[in-house]
Amino acid sequence: MKRISFLLAVALISMGINAQKTYALLTGVSNYGFQDWNLQNTTKDVKQLKKVLDKQEMIVATLTSSYATISNIEKKLNAIIQLAKPEDKIIFFFSGHGDTGRMITYGFQGFYYEDLMKILSNAKTKEIFCFIDACKSGSVNPMEYYWADVHKGITFMMSSRADEYSAENNWIGHGLYTQALLKGLRGKADKNNDRQVTLMELFRYVYNDVTARTKNYSVKQHPQLIGPSSSHDTVITRW
Repeated sequence: MKRISFLLAVALISMGINAQKTYALLTGVSNYGFQDWNLQNTTKDVKQLKKVLDKQEMIVATLTSSYATISNIEKKLNAIIQLAKPEDKIIFFFSGHGDTGRMITYGFQGFYYEDLMKILSNAKTKEIFCFIDACKSGSVNPMEYYWADVHKGITFMMSSRADEYSAENNWIGHGLYTQALLKGLRGKADKNNDRQVTLMELFRYVYNDVTARTKNYSVKQHPQLIGPSSSHDTVITRW
């Protein structure tokens, strides 16, 4: 009996060592160092998303406002890439200003999606998910040839089309996209009630929520899903 118990303990420890992990880097800029460009809710976006992912026992790092520089983001991503094993997942989130082909980090520096993909393409894992809440974030689409050839596992869920703005709502306290993302990850997106949220369930929920909220806005917003279809059934969260 003692030997069986010992072997069971060893097996459980081994399973824990080899268990799939998810590493997340959450970034957002509220204070850009330029008063006219500051945002109200992006740091809140990061803090609330961290709470959701912490409950999923993910390994979460955050960079906000003056810490969310290109250099710091690259350092954190490279550290995650070194840690993540082939069976693991990586999540990257950004909330802030955006322009064609790039996120706008602290100091109003442009972090190009192409550069983000170059870094992530060095990861061993084949499951990488980027959630971007920024204007014109759908402009990652022209780079499709890059991730398709170099790293087929990178998936982007973007807050808007390439020519659209991404709205934040002070009454809600979040960007419209991030608010929908948070609700979806907490279980609202679980269409088939199996207590887990897949990527496609999440996207459909976020898309419907955001487009409904901006239906009467002068500027419409349509979230975009860009990546391999093989990632659609990947479970992002359980609740």
